[in-house]
Amino acid sequence: MLGPVLLAAARSDGIRRIVSAAPLTRPVVDRFVPGEGLPEVRGAVRDLTARGLDATLDHLGEDVTDRAEALRSRDAYLALADALAEEGLGERVEMSVKLSAFGQALPGGHDLALANVTPVVEAAAAAGTTVTLDMEDHTTVDSTLAVLAELRRRFPQTGAVVQSYLFRTEEDCHALAGEGSRVRLVKGAYKEPASVAYQDKREVDRAYVRCLKVLLAGRGYPMIGSHDPRLVAITQELAARLGRKPDEYEFQMLYGIRTAEQERLVGAGHRMRVYVPYGTDWYGYFMRRLAERPANLAFFLRSLATRG
Repeated sequence: MLGPVLLAAARSDGIRRIVSAAPLTRPVVDRFVPGEGLPEVRGAVRDLTARGLDATLDHLGEDVTDRAEALRSRDAYLALADALAEEGLGERVEMSVKLSAFGQALPGGHDLALANVTPVVEAAAAAGTTVTLDMEDHTTVDSTLAVLAELRRRFPQTGAVVQSYLFRTEEDCHALAGEGSRVRLVKGAYKEPASVAYQDKREVDRAYVRCLKVLLAGRGYPMIGSHDPRLVAITQELAARLGRKPDEYEFQMLYGIRTAEQERLVGAGHRMRVYVPYGTDWYGYFMRRLAERPANLAFFLRSLATRG
């Protein structure tokens, strides 16, 4: 199985150096990451919104190793909030953040991450948009949900992400499916032990559908993060059965993946949000995308062979 190998590679500094230095890598990465700075991402967002697609923006960076780095992550998001205010795109574009980029893994990391992310959430609100807290590996879930609860005291629109491959997630969905709660449901993209997560794809999919039922039956705003055609169809069927209108939930997919399907869903009257990452720290994100789907890896290898 290549998936676990690629997930392990995503955390390897040695492999990072080799892949990052390869001259043929960057043109392929551009499929998934539109650029490293705000000018590039602003252009990508203008293109998406012109085609009827919404977006969520992620300034890449995670597992920071010192407080100065965490502050740089905070400042990058503050600059992003200013850019969204200038573009007047608050209603169409939100921000996604990883708390590990704000110092969550450092000593005193829970309080540090909360202190660093709070001004970002404030700036997002001032720009007319909001923030969703990405979920990372299972060791961070309790801290992330505690930060979420604290932020929602002042900013109830702050979004959460849950991962269906974790055994605990169905229970978390019940807790998060309240009035106005924004919850993105994904399968999960980290290498997790069998003690906390399903290892079989079919079990992950079945758990996804169970969580989907909880969120669609609740009073919150579900955000369905999946490229799986079967899960997209199941979502549509469940939403219709439960009386959900098209503007009472949304689909989310990654930048550069299944773009025709993204436009098809918009054409059918659904809300479709594209997850757009940007920045220099693209390696971990890129390797997880390769691990998720064999088609992504095949695309990468074919592109390298063609360019070689």
